[in-house]
Parts: sequence; C-alpha cells; structure tokens
Amino acid sequence: MHAYSNDDPFYAGTFVLASRETNGVVDHFCSRCHTPIGELAGEVPPADHSKLSDTARRGVQCDFCHTLAGHEGIGNAQYIVKPGEVKLGPFGDGEPMAHKVAFSEFHTTSEFCGTCHNVDHPVNGLHLETTYSEWKASPYNTGDPATQTTCQDCHMTPGPGVTKPNPGKASPIADERPHLWTHDMVGGGGVAALMGETATMQAAEAMLKAAATMELQLPTTVEKAGAAEVKVAITNVGAGHYLPTGVTELRDMWLELTVTDPDGNAIFTSGALDEAGEIVPGAVKYQVQVADGAGNVTPKFWLAESIVSDHRIPPKSTVTETYRVPVPPDAAGPLAVRARLRYRAASPSVLRLGLGEDSTATAPIIEMAEAEGEVRVGG
Repeated sequence: MHAYSNDDPFYAGTFVLASRETNGVVDHFCSRCHTPIGELAGEVPPADHSKLSDTARRGVQCDFCHTLAGHEGIGNAQYIVKPGEVKLGPFGDGEPMAHKVAFSEFHTTSEFCGTCHNVDHPVNGLHLETTYSEWKASPYNTGDPATQTTCQDCHMTPGPGVTKPNPGKASPIADERPHLWTHDMVGGGGVAALMGETATMQAAEAMLKAAATMELQLPTTVEKAGAAEVKVAITNVGAGHYLPTGVTELRDMWLELTVTDPDGNAIFTSGALDEAGEIVPGAVKYQVQVADGAGNVTPKFWLAESIVSDHRIPPKSTVTETYRVPVPPDAAGPLAVRARLRYRAASPSVLRLGLGEDSTATAPIIEMAEAEGEVRVGG
C-alpha cells in the first residue's frame, strides 16, 4: 500500500485542498511521508506535484526505506536518511550485486514504522494519528524483543496476523532463508479499490475481518409494548493498535443494529445508510472527532484545533454498546436481532473532498464482524 502513498487520487486531491486552506503550511509536512524522495529532492511545493520526478511520484518506494539509518524522534517523519550504494535491511549477508547491503536493527523495530505512523499537527501539536503510540502502550509491546509483536510481524507477513516463520527466497537467485518479510504492507485503507488493485483490497478485507469479534447479549423474552435491552460486545482481537487507527477522522467504522419481526419488518434500526450513502445520525461510530477553530466538527484534520471525542477499541479490549429497543404493542415473535461491524475508508461526502464535488465514487464496505440472535415476545 505504500506504493500508493503519493498517487492515490484521494490523497492527491485532499493534499491540494489542505495546502490551499493552510496557505501551504502542510506542503512539506505531508510530503515527508507521502513523497519523501520528492521532499528531500526539493520538488515540493507545489502541492499539485507538477514538479515531481517520476521517481518521486512512486511514493514510499524500495530505495527510500532501505536508506533509512535511524530517527531523531517518533512521528512527523523525523527519519535519518543515509543515501548511497549500501542498502540497509534485516539481512546483512546478501551477495552484493547492484548495490552493497548492511544489517540494520532499526528495520526490525516498530520505531521504524513509528517515524511516519505518529502524526502531530504541524502548528498546534494536536495528536492526529497515534498508531505507534497505541502499539507501544499495548500488550503486544512486552518490552522484550524475543516476545513482543512488532508492526512488521503483522503487516509484513502473509495474510492476517503473525505468520512466522515464512521461509523462502527473496529472489529466484537468492539464498533460502528461514523467514522473509513480505512487502504488501496491507492495512485498513481503501485506496486500493479506487486504483483498481483488487488483490490488495482482498488482502485488506481479510485483515479487517480478522481484527474483531462480536457477541450479542439478549434477553430471553420481552413483553409487548415493553423494551428489549440489546448489548453488543466487540473485542479487538487482531490489531496491535486501536480499531480503527490512522487518520480516523476520515474513516468510517460503525455498528449497525437491526431488529425485525417474523415478517421481516424492521421495528428498530441503527447505523443504516441514507439515500446518499451517508450513515444516518445517531449510529455508534468508532473514530476520533476533531473540531476546527470555530468549534465545528470536521473531517479536515489539517484545520483541527481540538479533539472532541475518541471512541475506539484498544488492543485486546472489549467495548459494549447498549441499545433500548421499543417493542410495538402488537408485536409478534420471535424478534430477529442482527448486528454488524462495518468499515469503509471514507464516506461519499469525505471522498468528494479529494475527488471533487462531482465525484460519485464510493469506498467498498467491509463487514468486519457479525452476530445474530432471537428474542421471544410474551404478553
């Protein structure tokens, strides 16, 4: 997914918008992670990337990552670059061909990822993305390299979760190694769908489906004209950071609850979509909400001056949502209860921020977890 860090059309459009609305404040700030070679080569600004070389347009690519020698601090792209003919990585014994190689412990640590995956606002220091900090405070960070699970253990191994060992060859002429790090680096972003990358989107879907489990807690019986207390417990079982993570101001992860009678008529809904594809207000959403200087909640995190709320699920933690479902006086049973945890990279209105007001693009909705049950009706 790092290959799309710069030419993702949604990012490209929102970057131009953010540059305009901040008078260029974000130009270097965003580019240091999204097109690091372009930034280091002095090809940014302008924000429309009209001066970017073909190499810089490739976003976060091989040569850049394998010339990182360390960092001066976590977050906001405080990396140290050591360009040259020696490429750094987790192996130092490769046979030199087009370039030399050297072992880098830095490449095996979560701090390597944390150089970009913690983001503080460039003006006011507001925490906009805290993925590394979430991992560092999680049970996955034991403090012991022998037992901890790093970012690479999940995002650079085949499939969801930790797949180790992963033996193989880095190339047809390379030596067989007991473990190789894959470079798909899949996450929850949905830009792959916008760019027609079906395989990458399928991998992202598999990772999201492995991230959470759901349990319904229902009463056995409810009386007519009464109310059923429905509880939905969601557990973060597969992510070493909060669910969701990243710039969640843009993303949608929400709970949909539907209660229907035996004829299939809905007597209660929460988390449905309206005709425009937007989540109907009142739904349980998992995200960070920020406000601008006027106190208005906004997805434009570059204008953020305060955090309004943070409702997400920490690693290996459970959140329980409680609903009071009114039961009609003429209700017949049993009532069918269905809950779904749903995710998409952005809503249609948020996508239009980057793709233009005339855009009809939609992000695919992924069903992360689902649970069903029944409640008898008495009286």
